[in-house]
Amino acid sequence: MGVDKRIERLRLENMEQKKIHQLDLNLLKIFEVVYRERHLSRAAQSLALTPSAVSHALGRLREHLNDELFVRDGRSMQPTATCLRMAPGLLEQLAKLLQLLQQWGLFNPAETRQTFRLGMPDALEPLLLPALTRALGEQAPFATLASSPTDRKRMATTLAAGYLDLVIDVALPMSEPVRHRPLLEDAFCILSRKERRAAHGITMANYLKAKHVAVSTRSQGTVLEDVALLNLGLQRNISVRCQNYYSACRIVEHSDCLLTMPARLARQIDTTKSLAQLELPFSLPPVQLHMYWHANSDMDFANQWFRQLIADTEEHTGFE
Repeated sequence: MGVDKRIERLRLENMEQKKIHQLDLNLLKIFEVVYRERHLSRAAQSLALTPSAVSHALGRLREHLNDELFVRDGRSMQPTATCLRMAPGLLEQLAKLLQLLQQWGLFNPAETRQTFRLGMPDALEPLLLPALTRALGEQAPFATLASSPTDRKRMATTLAAGYLDLVIDVALPMSEPVRHRPLLEDAFCILSRKERRAAHGITMANYLKAKHVAVSTRSQGTVLEDVALLNLGLQRNISVRCQNYYSACRIVEHSDCLLTMPARLARQIDTTKSLAQLELPFSLPPVQLHMYWHANSDMDFANQWFRQLIADTEEHTGFE
């Protein structure tokens, strides 16, 4: 085939694709009724249109599909061979499309197979995921849950793109289009090996003298509990820095280090009660967790339900 013929063939193919892309879906509804009735006047009556309007619509559809579609046989309209072959599949897809449009926006947790994508720091998973997974399994047995870390600086972009449905994180300075609500508060405590626990707790002097484990996903920089100490003009001795509280607890279990962490999270991780939980010798504001979502998802029924599920789980179980 010569170059000119290939170019002409591509041009014609592009024209055919453009015709399909410009197809008025109302023509398919008219086609459906004519195919069912096999009679132009009865189809027109069923559609509350004139026979002339139906005939004109079929003419436009013939141009789009490059097929005669129906031929007259006396007073009836008989489908062509191609029409007979293609119509059942087309009408099946039309029925599915209509069903989808009729259910647009509706959400049934008992039937949904949606994957709910939840962003949170790695350290929060032991506190939040067990109870949330249980609640999701009870109310949405076919749904799935995916937890992943998120970049706080890109939270708005990640939520807007739909990569995450919700984010749970500490209180952050956020504004529209990111929306948020408080979820829970958790006071800080100190964990140490039971063998080295002081009878009357830990004094400030002992706290500052001891070696500490700090938890952060960053390799350097101030962690949350150090902010309060710096405000008092004090600084502790950080001996080990790790990425999650589970690892930190195991380090404390086998060393003389102390760990400062949220108390509720400590109970979730230290299930064997191998560590002693002590009060802080200084005042530290509780850590506040918030739920974050994008304004585009605010009225979505599935997102609303997921937000309420998380809030109810916290209220009824405290994520424990």
